[in-house]
Amino acid sequence: MSLQIRLAQLADLDLLVPLFDGYRQFYRQPSNPALARDFLSERMARHESEILLALDDTGSSLGFTQLYPLFSSARAVRIYLLNDLFVANSARRQGVGQALLIAAADHARHLGAASLSLSTAHDNLPAQALYESLGWQRDMEFREYGLVL
Repeated sequence: MSLQIRLAQLADLDLLVPLFDGYRQFYRQPSNPALARDFLSERMARHESEILLALDDTGSSLGFTQLYPLFSSARAVRIYLLNDLFVANSARRQGVGQALLIAAADHARHLGAASLSLSTAHDNLPAQALYESLGWQRDMEFREYGLVL
């Protein structure tokens, strides 16, 4: 399979929306393509995220990853949160996720980032194995907490 990864544009929403809706469903959210379109178009229009889109040689979308800019105050550097990574069911186990992770690291480096971070479910062992195979290291120093508002 031929694979191309590029920075998504607003014109790519029709390719992104089904993937993003599938991503949300993976995390037990109800399907809502209109919500997916609104969310993505707002992030892109406001330049609040960087979305990398994986396409096959026919132009069909295979997967995406979304990076959000952050900063480390302690280190005084720019970092990116790799918040979303999704590969269509039909494209899984074909190297798309790996290619997206490599492209995300290259893109973040190009943007001047000092590091990338991500989190995944404790039981998502295939994803953890992929991350670790690419040099990602599990944080053993800090615990992550959240507060629902």
